[in-house]
Amino acid sequence: MANVCVITGGGSGMGLETARHIPKDVILVLTGRTVSKLEHAKEILEAEGHRVYTTACDVSVRRDVHELCLFAAGLGTIKTVIHAAGLSPTMGDAEKIIMVNAVGTKNVNMEFFKYMNDGGVIVDIASSSAYAAPDILAIRQIFDEAEYQEEKFVKHMLGEATLPPGEENAPGFAYTLSKKFVVWYAQKCAHEYAGKGIRVVSVSPGLIETDMGSREVEAWDYAKEMIENTCEHRMGTAAEMGFTIAMIADERNGYLRGIDVLIDGGASTGKQFKKK
Repeated sequence: MANVCVITGGGSGMGLETARHIPKDVILVLTGRTVSKLEHAKEILEAEGHRVYTTACDVSVRRDVHELCLFAAGLGTIKTVIHAAGLSPTMGDAEKIIMVNAVGTKNVNMEFFKYMNDGGVIVDIASSSAYAAPDILAIRQIFDEAEYQEEKFVKHMLGEATLPPGEENAPGFAYTLSKKFVVWYAQKCAHEYAGKGIRVVSVSPGLIETDMGSREVEAWDYAKEMIENTCEHRMGTAAEMGFTIAMIADERNGYLRGIDVLIDGGASTGKQFKKK
């Protein structure tokens, strides 16, 4: 059977650019919430020689993800999952961000684990914002609730995101916490799934020149500061990230697992070297 690569959030941005670097003998399954974007991406990829299928999916809904697994498994052997679907602080309220970014990652990993075998790889897309969240025991205790106490998990995550005095910045805090969870959960899954031969790794992009990234630059002063702290004083491109994510997913990177790969153009280290 042919190998299958599933890309959530595959209709545009990093998801689409990653798909362009997947070998052409691999069947691509693109999924997202906007069918028109998926169809446009399919046209682009098919023109480049890829075999592409599309299907709508809301990753925050476990049943949707289960149906996505069945769809992909019906096409061949699910070998690669690139989980790029997510919301930025400008794209929803705190609860919606937690549901898509955090619960969505839990749903994708747990469901696809059932349908993947030795040699499979899951790449969860986090964010450099994850490194801004405090690494304290209370948050880890909340993270542990995600798999089997989803309602409690969402409630506690939302409570952390809306603590005073920053209630007005709840979407931003929810985003940071949700991406912190993605990094932690990918590491947890890497160790648990290794017995089945499935590799799991997360990737934390910095500011990337997509619609989502542009909105963040317009809305948040810290985003402008992040750009200034990069080595080249610019945002990354979706094409750069797509190549890197596809490379990380490549089966030849078998020892790359259980960690987060931070790709932020040097923004996380630039402040200390910034000229006074």
